[in-house]
Amino acid sequence: MEKQIIGRGLLAGALAGVLAFAFARIFVEPVIERAIGYEDGVGAAHEGMGHGGHDHGVELFTRGVQANIGMGFGVLAFSIAMGALFSVLFAVAHGRVGNVSARTLSVFIAGAMLLSLYVVPSLKYPANPPAVSLDETIRQRTLLYLLLVVVSAALFVGAVCLGRRLVGRLGAWNATLAAAGSYVVAMGIVTLVLPTIDETPGPLVDDAGNIVFGGFPADDLYEFRLYSLGVQVVMWVTIGLVFAALISKVLDGRRNDVGAGLNT
Repeated sequence: MEKQIIGRGLLAGALAGVLAFAFARIFVEPVIERAIGYEDGVGAAHEGMGHGGHDHGVELFTRGVQANIGMGFGVLAFSIAMGALFSVLFAVAHGRVGNVSARTLSVFIAGAMLLSLYVVPSLKYPANPPAVSLDETIRQRTLLYLLLVVVSAALFVGAVCLGRRLVGRLGAWNATLAAAGSYVVAMGIVTLVLPTIDETPGPLVDDAGNIVFGGFPADDLYEFRLYSLGVQVVMWVTIGLVFAALISKVLDGRRNDVGAGLNT
């Protein structure tokens, strides 16, 4: 049964990856192009001021390869990995979270993973397009973001366990509110403790204080973060719904087989 569950999780992740890539290619890639254009403009402005331009190094792959093959492979691989993780969590949770149908549990887990693995961590460290992340802070920011993702996932699981323990004393509704409140408070404390990294480029000014080149466009930053969220929503909604449809057939078939065996 576990192999069947994981196999369907991988299939759901693969389909989700295709749809997420299509969304990213249509909406995210144009913003990336504009961000790269901004970075080139900043480099030209530095050269005009006699400071020397930004060295991009040798480009191993063209933008066409990066935007299609590179992005496509990256999104697909990530989505399949998330589908596998999703199916493992489903296998662990199924039958242990009360009288919840497989379809409802699938949708709940997908929503929980979207919330805890992306939405909440992104409130502290939102996605940045090229030309926004600074070379000297990108490693620190990446490590802090990954740390926040791990902490968020652990606290979410802890909140679910807490809610299950409180059901007997508080009832399902109050236990759910208490668990959700504990997660929000805990994550609020964590986000306050972790350092804030503000690296959005401002206007480039010369020695006289005149603006030579404007700061990074706020509209592009907003659109990139919005569409990045859209990619995650497309991926997790697809995983949750596709997996729900696939796994319900397996579990319903197994239930019918058991029922037939009991009636003979």
